[in-house]
Amino acid sequence: MLGMAILLASCGTTKPVGQGQYRVARGDTLTKIAREHGQSVDTLIRLNKLKDGNSIRVGQVLNVRGGTATAPAPRASTNSPSIAAPRSIDLVWPAEGRPNRGSSAPHTQGVYIAGVAGSPVKAAAAGKVMYAGNGLRGYGNMLIVKHDADFLSVYAHNQTLLAKEGAQVRQGQTIATMGNTGSNVVNLYFELRYGGKAVDALRYLPKRSLQ
Repeated sequence: MLGMAILLASCGTTKPVGQGQYRVARGDTLTKIAREHGQSVDTLIRLNKLKDGNSIRVGQVLNVRGGTATAPAPRASTNSPSIAAPRSIDLVWPAEGRPNRGSSAPHTQGVYIAGVAGSPVKAAAAGKVMYAGNGLRGYGNMLIVKHDADFLSVYAHNQTLLAKEGAQVRQGQTIATMGNTGSNVVNLYFELRYGGKAVDALRYLPKRSLQ
């Protein structure tokens, strides 16, 4: 079943891989690799002619079509400076509510928006839904929307997912409802990524006072 964790065994080599490729590391799942490179699990299965989502192994080199050649950089620590992408993107706030910057790794660049269960979660910019599911521990019901070759956004802890994988969505379109899946409070976790790496979402969202 897509989105389920994949147990990996055996050791891999450390030989560099080429552009648009990724070497599977211990602890990786196909879902995690897809999220980091802004692609769907189905796309990775097709690109690599895999039998199913359980057939990857540590050290295996996967084609990720436009992804980075190396593993994602280590997550930012709580005292890391805010990171900006080399170019901008026009965003709208994905939900109404009290925003609060993430304070613990790996969420220091993201924004938590506390609100009411069932309230609308909207696409921050137009794009294509690359992932819709709950296969990543700690994120609950999650959507990933790819906006262009570099930018994608993450929407986690939703109550209900209203946009399906592969759907094209408009900026401001309701794509989910706020909830607390994978969390002990009702909130939306919003993350902006550039080239597969989390960047400071607050630099691109319209100004709003933090709580």
